[in-house]
Amino acid sequence: MEIYGGGGVGGKASGLFSIVDALRDTDPGGTFPMKVSVPRFSVIGTEFFRDFVKRNDLDRYASTCEPDDRIAMAFMGGEVSPMLSGDLWKFVRGAREPIAVRSSSLLEDDLRTPLAGIYQTKMIPNNQPSDEIRFRKLMEAVKLVWASTYFSDSREFHRGIGSELQDEAMAVVLQDIVGARYGDRFYPVVSGVARTFNFYAFGKSRPEDGVVNLALGLGKTIVDGGLCWSYSPRSPGTPPPFGSSNDMMKNTQNSFWCVNMERVTEFDPIRETEFMLSCPLSDSYYDDTLKFVASTYLPGSDMMVSGTGREGPRVVNFAPILQDRVIPLNETVRKVLDICAGSAGSPVEVEFAMKGPIRGGEPDLGLLQVRPISAAGDSVEISADELEGPGTLAVSRKALGNGEMGVSHVVFVKPEAFSTSLTRAIASEIALANRKMAELGLDYLLIGFGRWGSTDPWLGIPVTWGNISGARVILEISGPNMRVELSQGSHFFHNLSSFGVSYLSVSETLDGPVRWELIESWDEVVHESDHVRCVRAPGGLRVRIDGRRGLGVITI
Repeated sequence: MEIYGGGGVGGKASGLFSIVDALRDTDPGGTFPMKVSVPRFSVIGTEFFRDFVKRNDLDRYASTCEPDDRIAMAFMGGEVSPMLSGDLWKFVRGAREPIAVRSSSLLEDDLRTPLAGIYQTKMIPNNQPSDEIRFRKLMEAVKLVWASTYFSDSREFHRGIGSELQDEAMAVVLQDIVGARYGDRFYPVVSGVARTFNFYAFGKSRPEDGVVNLALGLGKTIVDGGLCWSYSPRSPGTPPPFGSSNDMMKNTQNSFWCVNMERVTEFDPIRETEFMLSCPLSDSYYDDTLKFVASTYLPGSDMMVSGTGREGPRVVNFAPILQDRVIPLNETVRKVLDICAGSAGSPVEVEFAMKGPIRGGEPDLGLLQVRPISAAGDSVEISADELEGPGTLAVSRKALGNGEMGVSHVVFVKPEAFSTSLTRAIASEIALANRKMAELGLDYLLIGFGRWGSTDPWLGIPVTWGNISGARVILEISGPNMRVELSQGSHFFHNLSSFGVSYLSVSETLDGPVRWELIESWDEVVHESDHVRCVRAPGGLRVRIDGRRGLGVITI
């Protein structure tokens, strides 16, 4: 581990150092059922960021409305401190594995002001034969991460929480990517996010049992709110509550992310995924990695059979690992959670990736990040009258958060104007409405359809956290065409819980309809666009959530 330059190291780097300390205090050989390590990493301190911004007069972008690509190009043309150039030259001379260049801002991953997922991470193959080329690619990646400090998501986020972007400073983590090379693809067999507290417990699981989200390939699938597999670490064999095998096949992972190791790629240094590929599951079958994470559906008997030894559609449900236990992943993750939570003195979220057993080797679990999360506090009792009263606006039996609050305004997607083909346009209108509410100093209840924060526009409205930073309560409505399980392991949901934002998922079939006639009767319109309307609720709204039961209600 190297630290280049002075200043702070930021939230992400601090979390890595805390993992190293926690593991040092244990006996890994006797504690974990499989190999556990922290992949090699180095940190560029915030001193070099401040020097770079000042040296190239780039702090003007903190208060501008310039598009992200223009900001990125300005950073690409900036001159770097000779001292940092020397440090990074030494780094590339000694590093030959693919590298993740990750943000580690002073505010990022702090329990009170989390910025998880706001800034950029760039994966680089680091396999060019020339040291000069590898140095240049590394420098481009560092500059992109620095530039993301001033991108629109960051500006919106800071505006929403009332902080000054000029006070932000960015450290950068350079970390070996966990995984192995399969032809022109490099990726881990499993990426995951584990939490010691789960606001969306299902089946017989309790919130304090925690939750784990798993994906084949790089963790971008989970971070971006894509389709992944969720389970309770105390009952790993219990599947999520899908209604049928067909429902499971539609709502489980059908592609995976990897690092592109080909020599020829499209030159695009300001794109985060310049060296990444989204691949079909068939590629992992060719790589012989799908067998560790998938089951096979047998249509004749309507059964799922663990593994890929039979003919039939593949379903990424991690049964070989979680049910057959060919790799003791769950047992290891549980011990990691216990150690990290004990070290932090609070509930935690841990990101990890697992290199699969290839060429006779052993699996290796790499710990990538740990951060504190807030958990439910005082108990809230919700009566039957509240669930069925004339003043009940909405009921949710999948509610994130705990406690009660009041809100005076509602920002909602017009039901008659919603279409899955328009979710990107709707996301832009939501961002505009959020900006308007921030200018007026108003927080609000946000109502829409499908999964908020998904990068897949067919699963929901693909907003980023900065687009909705003024929302105190968020409500999603699922329907026949958008029945998706929530991605509580993503950065989006980490920010929700850390800021104490309540999140209610409403299935109108199970929970009853949202009372649109009440909302549409409120005629004091603050802002309106083609698909979005902002109104004041006369007398305000009351939101109550029982976090232990996952039960929430909104009343007038």
